[in-house]
Amino acid sequence: MAQHILVLHGPNLNLLGTREPGVYGRQTLADINTRLQQVAQEHGASCTFFQSNHEGQLVDRIQAAAQDSTDFIIINAAAYTHTSVALADALSAVDISFIEVHLSNVYKREAFRHQSFLAAKAQGVVAGLGGFGYEAALRFALTN
Repeated sequence: MAQHILVLHGPNLNLLGTREPGVYGRQTLADINTRLQQVAQEHGASCTFFQSNHEGQLVDRIQAAAQDSTDFIIINAAAYTHTSVALADALSAVDISFIEVHLSNVYKREAFRHQSFLAAKAQGVVAGLGGFGYEAALRFALTN
């Protein structure tokens, strides 16, 4: 069971609640993080949250996870999912289990969103469940 979970949010997720609510919903990033922290605490665990619009900062945070007792990573790399070999390499380098999360069902969207550089290395992928997708990933981490 994971005790220390790192939740990474990629570019534009800081705009949740106002950015294309028909696609991404009305929940804010703060709403999602608050719910995840509640669920983690109910299980005696903790979450650390990090959001960045910059690929290098996300890579740096993944690398830091190898040194800070992170047991599991939940990552919504957003657009970087489909473009970033650097994020995939960082996740491989730290050897920490992770789940890839997407608020929308990427397979109902543009074809370029069907390709993920992270999925082949992920323990699982959750897509299309809105903010609950993060909670589903967290509950998995807490029980495995």
